Amino acid sequence: MSSGPVGTAVIGAGVISAQYLRTLSGFPDVEVVAVADLDEARAEAAARAHGVPVWGSPETVLALPEVELVVNLTVPAAHAQVATAALRAGKHVYGEKPITLVPAEAEKLLAEASERGLRVGNAPDTFLGAGLQSALRAVAAGHIGAPVAATTVTQSLGPEGWHPDPAFFYQPGAGPLFDLGPYYLTSLVALFGSVSRVGAVAARARQERSVGSGPKAGQVFPVDVPTHVSALVEFASGVRANSTFSFDSALPRIGFEITGTDATLAVPDPNTFGGPLKLLPNGSGDWRELPVHGRLDGRGIGVVDMARALRGGTPHRASGALALHVLQTMTAITRSADRAEFAPLATQLVPPEPLPVEWDPREATLS
Repeated sequence: MSSGPVGTAVIGAGVISAQYLRTLSGFPDVEVVAVADLDEARAEAAARAHGVPVWGSPETVLALPEVELVVNLTVPAAHAQVATAALRAGKHVYGEKPITLVPAEAEKLLAEASERGLRVGNAPDTFLGAGLQSALRAVAAGHIGAPVAATTVTQSLGPEGWHPDPAFFYQPGAGPLFDLGPYYLTSLVALFGSVSRVGAVAARARQERSVGSGPKAGQVFPVDVPTHVSALVEFASGVRANSTFSFDSALPRIGFEITGTDATLAVPDPNTFGGPLKLLPNGSGDWRELPVHGRLDGRGIGVVDMARALRGGTPHRASGALALHVLQTMTAITRSADRAEFAPLATQLVPPEPLPVEWDPREATLS
């Protein structure tokens, strides 16, 4: 078994890469050795900005022997292709969400990784942050009694107001369900286990949208996916969730509540790593804030957990299996909305183990 920091390459130097490169540079168990992009000038700019020594095309970076793990930050339509190329180059892969566009691609990817003795990890890793991990501990400690139901909502007018190149958010593999749904559904699965069936309705408010900022401001692009999705999610554990995902609302709203037999828990935004975490006991008119303990580092802690698991021979938490189950759930939601009927899920998943409270990605553990 290898030792020392895990040599890591980032493929895809778009907007989200800056956060990964910034946070990963502070994790001693991961050494970012290269950045790749189809636009090699963009790869060079990202590498220079974060002190990464090598940049180039994906093919050039995948050929580097010092690269053990690839962080795949390409657009959703390229996730399967880039991840497969990394596996065939003998590299482990950690990808952005969703793992692929359709479950069959993800199943094939995981099967190939297993055959090659390689691992697949996947975002989001926000459920490993202080806020969601503290929520997991609060539920496990019985602060709400037995969990009964959850309500989640994320709504806005969409990302075109701030993102300089937002068209991909409205293509298959994105939209509010596939872009934001993984944060909520991953957290719900971590809390309550496997999804057993879903029911949903969906709508698309406009056929076209326009870029609101940056050099492409004013450009019109098509909307190819639903932009408002309402889903009922039933878990094998018996808990139910009511979830709304929308890019059609002028009223921005983010909410996540868990109802139990004894209290309601207000959970932090699952697209963040911190708090607050609040509890409202039955019969009480006052919320009280619960302590939040854990990591606030930002995107990348799932990569560190995977790197440590690689060296230690243990399961990693932000796994390909978890990402596949979330993708299957989102696909079932889409199918339910299309057919106006409940859609079952056949697969079962054991949710990942919580992180120890003292877990710290900024402390070196690999030598």
